Order: sequence, then structure tokens, then C-alpha cells
Amino acid sequence: FNTNVTLKKLASLARQTRPQNINNSHSICVLHEETKELFCEVDKQLLCGPCSESPEHMAHSHSPIGWAAEECREKLIKEMDCLWKINQETQNNLNQETSKFRSLVDYVSLRKVIITIQYQKMHIFLDEEEQLHLQALEREAKELFQQLQDSQVRMTQHLERMKDMYRELWETCHMPDVELLQDVRNVSARADLAQMQKPQPVNPELTSWRITGVLDMLNNFTVDNALSTEMTPCYISLSEDVRHVIFEDDHRSAPMDPQRVESFAVWGAQAFTSGKHYWEVDVTHSSTWILGVCRDSGTADTNIAVDSDETFLLISSKRSNHYSLSTNSPPLIQHVQRPLGRVGVFLDYDNGSVSFFDVSKGSLIYGFPPSSFSSPLRPLFCFGCT
Repeated sequence: FNTNVTLKKLASLARQTRPQNINNSHSICVLHEETKELFCEVDKQLLCGPCSESPEHMAHSHSPIGWAAEECREKLIKEMDCLWKINQETQNNLNQETSKFRSLVDYVSLRKVIITIQYQKMHIFLDEEEQLHLQALEREAKELFQQLQDSQVRMTQHLERMKDMYRELWETCHMPDVELLQDVRNVSARADLAQMQKPQPVNPELTSWRITGVLDMLNNFTVDNALSTEMTPCYISLSEDVRHVIFEDDHRSAPMDPQRVESFAVWGAQAFTSGKHYWEVDVTHSSTWILGVCRDSGTADTNIAVDSDETFLLISSKRSNHYSLSTNSPPLIQHVQRPLGRVGVFLDYDNGSVSFFDVSKGSLIYGFPPSSFSSPLRPLFCFGCT
């Protein structure tokens, strides 16, 4: 409501001129028996004339009761106006909150539908991507199979030619001296040509396809400081068939005459007994390395043979100037490109699985079939100097 200034002044005059209640015992000063007509602004007390001149109140500001009461009413009216505005604002806010609540209820219901539709689209997209991935794998594998078959044919033919050439050379060696000297140039030329036409083996390598969203999912389980900062010098003994991997701290020769590489081993900062855990290892500056998880009890041994049932490793090794990628349990050559940057390791202890990922490509390298873990598993990374 708007303030009526004229009516306000008239009401004030009416209150000032109204008769005072003389019979009110509170209006009579007990000490001087005079009517209290003054109000002390400091002590907030009603005073008579003599009391206002006393040393106790002489220095205080005094005003007639009517004027003091009117000023008090003015303040109260202002406070009422302020409270009224606050009440109106609060009521408006309450109405808005009620409206927001109803709107949010409807929006949440709608958003659930929208999110469900988006996930359905993602499921469809991932299903389509999965089918394209599998189809591409089939096509690529078919081409590699054909290349290997063609290579087998070429090598078989070359082998027959080499046998014929060998027999021809043998026959030439048993010729009379004059005939041998006359025919040796042609035979040697054909032998050299046959050796130059030696077919090269095919290295079957499949493309690693990116899996949409897999790294985003794995990063939810990232482990900080998965590997310890302490490095242990050791030698890796790796058998030719990659069935035996032995870590040793001295220069004794390992069984089966395996390849031995001077290396450094880094164990996990902690062992895992439950949950999902993901960490990444940078193999940029090492071409020969081993990483994965192994039983925690094995890390205290001097010589560690990590070919047990509860050891899951990804191994990059060199054979005849050719680098290959393999896994253990059981030994398996991985026919995919060797990762050159970071390798992600995902341990799902509760579901008994260990998987390796090429981080730069966002692709799967290999996932071990699910099993049941019974021992604490500790991360392991060993990089070698070839």
C-alpha cells in the first residue's frame, strides 16, 4: 500500500492532542508526586520535570512524551513497512520455489527419457561399431590368410627349386674336370639367382581398432602411483617359446639357454585384493619390456619365475631383429602392432580379469579370459637394455 502523507500527519496530531490518562499510577512520579511528561532518550524512561533536572538525567536529551511516542511510532511503521516488503518478497520466492519444484519434477522425468534414448543410441552405435570391427577383422584376417597361403606356395616352390639346384650342383661336382670347368659358370649363375629369389616370410599383423569410450571408462578406476619409484637391477631370462620368464639378480645362466637381457624391474606400490584398478606405463624409450601383474608373494624371491597361473604379462621381445608381442598363461603371440607409447593395464580383481590397452590408439591389445584370483596381485614393469 502507498503511504498517505496527509492522513499520516492528521493521525499524528490526533494522537498528540488526545487526553492523557491522569489516573494512571505509572504517570505520577513517586518521588516528586508530579505527572511524568518527559521521556529520557538515553535511559528510555518517563520523567517528571524535577527528575529531568536531577544530576542523573540533566545531561540527557529529553522530549515530550507525545513527541517521543510519535517518533517511536514512525520507527515502528518503517519497520512494519520493511517487514511487509520482506514478507511479500518471501512469498514471491516461495511461489517461485513451488513453481521450480513442479517444473523440476517434470524436467527430471523428461530428462530420464532423453538420457535413456541417448544410451539406446549409444548401444546401437556401439553394436554397429562392434559389427564393423568384427567385419574388418574378418576381412583383414582373410587377406593375411591368403598372404600366408601364397607365401607357403612360394616357399614350397622355392624349396623344390633349391633341391633341384642342389642336385644339379651335386651332379656338376661329379662331372669330369673339363666338363665341370665348362659348365660351372652357368650353374653358379643359376644358383646365385635362385638364392636371390628367396621369398621373405610374411609377418601377419592385424590393425588395432579404437573402441569408443573405453579409455573414458577405464580412467574412472585410475590408480595413483601404481608403480613404486624404486628400481631393482636384474636380468630377464626369456625362453625361445616365451613359456618361461625368469628374473635373476646375478649373472648365472638360465635354463634352456634363453635370451638374457640386462633390465630394471619396478614393482607395484601396493598389492590389490579386490576392486577395479587401472594404470598406464610409458614404454616409449624401451623396446624390450614386460608388464602386467603377478602374485605378491613372488616379489620377495631372489630368482622369480613368473610363469605361474596367477601371473598375467604382456611381453615385448626381440628375435632375429624382429620385435614381437606376446602374453603368457598360456603363451600366445599377439598379432597386433607393438605399442610405442603408453600401455594401459586394467585389473578387475572381483571378476578375475586382466586386460592391456594401447593408449595412443584407444584400442585393446589383449584381455585374459576371466579366472578366479586367490592371492594378492601386484603390478610389475620390467624394461630392458638390448
